[in-house]
Amino acid sequence: MQIYSVLDPEFIPYGRVLDGYDTSELLRAMEQIPLPEQGTAYRPGIESLEACGIFRKLEQRAYGGMPIQLGMCWGRNTKLNCLEYHRDSEFNIGTHDFILLLARRDEIEGGVLDTAKVKAFRVPAGAVLEVYATTLHFAPCHVDGETGFRVAVLLPLGTNTEKPAIEPQNDEDRMLWARNKWLLAHPESRQAGLGAWIGLKGENIDLA
Repeated sequence: MQIYSVLDPEFIPYGRVLDGYDTSELLRAMEQIPLPEQGTAYRPGIESLEACGIFRKLEQRAYGGMPIQLGMCWGRNTKLNCLEYHRDSEFNIGTHDFILLLARRDEIEGGVLDTAKVKAFRVPAGAVLEVYATTLHFAPCHVDGETGFRVAVLLPLGTNTEKPAIEPQNDEDRMLWARNKWLLAHPESRQAGLGAWIGLKGENIDLA
């Protein structure tokens, strides 16, 4: 599978790289959190990361004053498994280079996305990456299995927390997996076994 850079023109429909932010303090704080023994971990908000000066800068500038949360996804991963989207952009910052597997919401047909539409993008360490609300994404993939990945995840406050209690009226309602999180799962994924919407067909991409 070809791996593009987020600095390549192919990334333009999916997001952008922001400048004018000093990420060094945040990266040091992220490095203090040990990797899980296997797989990945995620927390929507982490106090030690939100104590970094960049948190308020991103809240006021990148999100225009909206309340946000700063958490992290970290571990080791090479597979697609699922894709998700939010109603808002997500911002990512990695301690090391990492890879995102991405597609576009407008490529979903009848509630299903063909994984042949997915593209891979490498993100340089320390870059502030905006992933648009129209971009399907999920857990990062590591570049180096020894170092794994630690990727900060900035989202509007409350995202990825408890799912609201709704009576589904359409396919998108059935995709709702958590607060402000709509999920399309591959049949081979753990999430599919837990009842997530089966919204990916084709190969469950594995960068390994």
